[in-house]
Amino acid sequence: MFGRIFALNAFDRYLARLIIVPLLASLTIAAMLLLLDRMLRLFQFVMDEGGPVSVVWRMLGNLLPEYLSLGIPIGVMLGILMAFRKLALSSELDALRAVGISYNRLLLVPFLFASFFAVVNFGIVGFLQPVSRYAYENLSFELRSGALGASIKVGEFANLGKGMTLRVEKSEDNGANLSGLFVRADDKHGGSLAVTAAKGTFLSTDDADVILLRLKNGTLVQDPGPGADGKPRVPRVLSFDQHDLPVNLPAMSSFRKRGQGNLERTLPELGRKLSDARATPEARRDATATFNRRLVQCLVMFALPFIGVALAVPPKRSTSALGVFVSLIALITFHKLTEYGERMGSIGRVDPVLSQWIPFIGFIALSLWLYRTLAYKPGGQPIGALDRWFDQIGAALSGLAAKLVRRENWRDDALSAG
Repeated sequence: MFGRIFALNAFDRYLARLIIVPLLASLTIAAMLLLLDRMLRLFQFVMDEGGPVSVVWRMLGNLLPEYLSLGIPIGVMLGILMAFRKLALSSELDALRAVGISYNRLLLVPFLFASFFAVVNFGIVGFLQPVSRYAYENLSFELRSGALGASIKVGEFANLGKGMTLRVEKSEDNGANLSGLFVRADDKHGGSLAVTAAKGTFLSTDDADVILLRLKNGTLVQDPGPGADGKPRVPRVLSFDQHDLPVNLPAMSSFRKRGQGNLERTLPELGRKLSDARATPEARRDATATFNRRLVQCLVMFALPFIGVALAVPPKRSTSALGVFVSLIALITFHKLTEYGERMGSIGRVDPVLSQWIPFIGFIALSLWLYRTLAYKPGGQPIGALDRWFDQIGAALSGLAAKLVRRENWRDDALSAG
């Protein structure tokens, strides 16, 4: 019996093709739009810190799982909605209903997609997102500390190791070729060294803590410091074609371990935090809010076929796309409510469990009500009333605009006659 129920026929494969194209397109567009908003800020951050441009793409890659947790539900819902909207507008849906295929049977393929992406989303929000979040914070730390080569900024004095200062007027080829260099270094005998050079570049050595600064076409001024009698000695000045200057790299502090905040903990780690008797009530409350929100983010996938199909079918003799707008508003509102509930639950303003499951139950109830109206009420149109209201509002606005245009034309005619 179950084999007959879940057997995919030719129409199911046709429906799957209709769903997969807008699903992938919507998922890609949603993820790219979310990344573009952060990309500009990351470019500004990396430029301010003087880091290489390549680190921006690494940071965006670590942010991708976080944005996919919202992009996947949007993609699945729009994929289902656009597929059934195409069936409805081409009257294929009416033909299927006429031969006795129910909406419940038509939900088989959408639920297969929802189940697959629910598992994918579970892996992302439960395991991949915390690790990528930690990697993103690690890159930010290395960028600020100079571990990524971001400690030297063009036109500014930078400290390289103990007692060494460097200023560069121009940098080319991502820092490989430097121009207009000034270096001042102190030695252990109390003297100092000042160097100006037209060109320069950094070279690696066998010692991981030492790099070589190769200077070309410059002048060196060495102050040997006071002599044995305490009197200053005469500085030496020389010109050079090439001079190698060893640079001791400053010690870099290591980044913290993963798991400092709940955003960096996987679902099993959050579960252990909830059962840890040594944890404070505030820590368990914060972990409870994060744990429940991640569960809700995965389970909401199973409500998307209902709301997607219900809002895909426009009223008869109408091609309105109001359902697309309403579905996006409903899903994004749900996402923001759970995000706000997580913050409020973490600080104890509301119950961390109820702040997640009440919006989830409300979204499920709305989806089932819309689907029941379409599937079980004769002539039921879930968005029919909204569509009529929007038509009335649009007609009123059009009439107002036409009235204003006629008034302006009458005024222009009156001025011309006068």
